[in-house]
Amino acid sequence: MDISERKKKILAAVIEEYIETAEPVGSKTLAETAGLGCSSATIRNELAELVAMGYLEQPHTSAGRVPTVEGYRLYVNELMARQQLSDEEILRLTDELDQCLAQMDGLAADVGRLASQMTNLPAMAITAPRAVTITRFDFIYVDANTFIMVLLLSDSTVKNKLVRLPISVEQTKIEKLSTLCNANFTGLTTAEITPILISATERALDDVMGLTAVAASFAIEALVQSAQPRMTVAGQNKLLEHPEFQNPETAQSLMNYLNQLPREFPELMAEDTGVKVFIGPENVSEALRDSSVVLATYDAGAGVRGIVGVVGPTRMDYAMVASKMQMIAETISQAMIGGQKPPLGMDTKLMLRGDESHE
Repeated sequence: MDISERKKKILAAVIEEYIETAEPVGSKTLAETAGLGCSSATIRNELAELVAMGYLEQPHTSAGRVPTVEGYRLYVNELMARQQLSDEEILRLTDELDQCLAQMDGLAADVGRLASQMTNLPAMAITAPRAVTITRFDFIYVDANTFIMVLLLSDSTVKNKLVRLPISVEQTKIEKLSTLCNANFTGLTTAEITPILISATERALDDVMGLTAVAASFAIEALVQSAQPRMTVAGQNKLLEHPEFQNPETAQSLMNYLNQLPREFPELMAEDTGVKVFIGPENVSEALRDSSVVLATYDAGAGVRGIVGVVGPTRMDYAMVASKMQMIAETISQAMIGGQKPPLGMDTKLMLRGDESHE
C-alpha cells in the first residue's frame, strides 16, 4: 500500500506528539505545533485516510488519533530520526560501563541496571556462556565425616559444596583426592570427564566409597551451570511511571512475567548484532502484546554474544531508546574485544528489524 510523503510526515508528527503527551492527537494540535504547512482541514482528511490504511486508530468518535502497531512499525523502519547521543551522554555511559566490565561476573546485573537508569524502563541483560573449564580443585577437610569441595573455573568464578560422608575418612585421603582431581580433571570440558576417566581415578585413589564420582559429578554440574546464559532484570517498578501501566493489574502481570526471567530472549543471541525492535503482537509472548521490546545484541569475542534490552509501552521514544541500547552494546563489544571506546559524537547506526510488512 503506497503512502504519500505528506501522510508520512503527518504520521510521524502524530506518533511523536503521542510519545510526548500520551494523549490522542487531533488535527488542530498538529496544525498548531507540527509545522506541516497545511490546513487543519487537510490534516483532518489525511488522518482519516491513515486510519483507513491501518496506521492510526480513533479511540472514540470525538477523540484524536493514536498510532497502531502498523503505524509504529512504519515509524521505526522509515520515519524516525536517528538520534545522535551527546558527548556528555557517551562519556557517562562509557564511564559507567567501564565499572561494569571491571567485574565480569556482575556484568549482566550491572548493565541491566544501567540500561534501566538511562531509559527509565525495565531492562534485561543476558550474558552468553563462555567455554569454561576447571582451573583448580581445593578440598578442605573439616572432620572425619565432612569436607568442602571448592572449584576455581577458568572464568574466575568459584563454586563450592559441603559433602557429608556416611563413614569416617582420613584427611590424607581427601588430600590425595584433591591431588588426583587436579591431575586428571582440570582443563577438561564436561564431555571429556568420561566414566572411563572417573574409574581410572578411583582406582588410583583406591576409592571404595565413590569419592571420585562425587567430585567428578560436582565438577560436571559446575561446568553445565556455567554453560547457561545469565539473565537479570532490573527496574521493574519503573513501569508504574508510565500511564499505560497505571492499572495495578496490568503492571503486576508484566512485572510477574519479567521476574520469571523469560527464556525466549536468550534464543535471540544467535542473531546478527544490532538493535531489534518488537512492537506489541510482534513479541513472541502473549504477556508482551501491549508492550514493546528493544534489544541490542553485543559481541563479546570468540563467538560469544549477549543481549541488553528494555521493555515498555508501545508509546516509547524509540529513537532515544534504540540509540542508547546501541551505544551500550557497542561499548561492551569494543571494550571486550579490543579495549576501545567509541569516539565522541559518534552517530550510532541502528539496525532496526521486526515485521516489516507495512506495504
